[in-house]
Amino acid sequence: MQNRFWWLIAPILLILSCKSGEKLYNKGRYDEAVMAFVKKLQKRPDNTVSLQLLPQAYTQAQRSHEDKVNGYMVSNDPLKWEYIRSEYRALQRLYDGIHASPAALAIVKPKDYRNAISGAQENAAQVRYDRGVSLLEQGDKAAARQAFEEFQAALNLIPNYRNSAQLMDESFQRGLVNVVVRQVDVRSPYYQFSADQFRDVLIRNLQQRNINRFVQFTDERIARNNKIQPDQFLEMRFNDFVVGQTYVDRSEREVSKEIVVGTVRDSSGKATINRYGTVKAKVYVVKATVVSKGLLDYQLIDVATNNIIRTDRLPGTYTWMNQYGYYKGDERALSDEDKALMVGEDIAPPPPQELFLQFTKPIYDQLTRDMQNIYNNM
Repeated sequence: MQNRFWWLIAPILLILSCKSGEKLYNKGRYDEAVMAFVKKLQKRPDNTVSLQLLPQAYTQAQRSHEDKVNGYMVSNDPLKWEYIRSEYRALQRLYDGIHASPAALAIVKPKDYRNAISGAQENAAQVRYDRGVSLLEQGDKAAARQAFEEFQAALNLIPNYRNSAQLMDESFQRGLVNVVVRQVDVRSPYYQFSADQFRDVLIRNLQQRNINRFVQFTDERIARNNKIQPDQFLEMRFNDFVVGQTYVDRSEREVSKEIVVGTVRDSSGKATINRYGTVKAKVYVVKATVVSKGLLDYQLIDVATNNIIRTDRLPGTYTWMNQYGYYKGDERALSDEDKALMVGEDIAPPPPQELFLQFTKPIYDQLTRDMQNIYNNM
């Protein structure tokens, strides 16, 4: 049944597909029309519409691309060879497509553009290479970063083109901005501990964000050991902060409930009467809140000019909470709400160093976003 259905609709689909190729041709979409007609001839080498319109479609497509090539040839656009290569590659795709169908090849003799593509590609790579060399000779970081892009483009056009790979690496090093993160100053009359862990987390966060491939954040100690010349300093200082400010809220209340404590028979001995009694308990709830908060002042400083690129003050806060409850007396006196409070246990808050890291998390998240804003469009 399915096979019979297919034989019924196959001619309809073929007619529609032929009309689709003709429609593309009539709309001036000659490249697509060529490939549509080739596809039809691969299935039906005697397809009349395709045999009639394929040569015309190819001629129109060839004329269109070569007209564009001629226009680019006389233009002053320095990247014109890349556009020319793109037109030749489009023509070569038509060449390859027609060669995939003997019926199409019998009526169209397409032109092979491989040599034209190679020539345009060579010229395009040379242009990119020359632009990179010229930029690199300017000697500043911004030009070196542009030179990196040019040498990379040359290699994308022709792998291993001349010494582009070597010059690309050189351009990268020259264009690199080394941001050295100095020791974080922690000033507090109450706490004496290092903020090295905060700095390590911050640097790792900055590196993982891939803010800009030409910006390298380095710990001051590593930079010193590796003789890395800083271009900018990131200086940070924690001021006006508290770690582990503790508040304890204790509450207690008495609860009671009248419950059935037994049963007795009435005077007739036939009916049962409940005997009630009152049970009591005392509910205790302890809620401990530990607040840590502070401010980070930072400055991003240009080493060459000693100018401040950016400065800001960032707040951070972290609240640790623990609640537990217990009771004394008869458990039967507790309501469902009371029983829900009888969870948890008396546990100690995290140590000061951990609390410090927790309240600084929103700070280094904001600091990372600030660095992204600065370097994203460098």
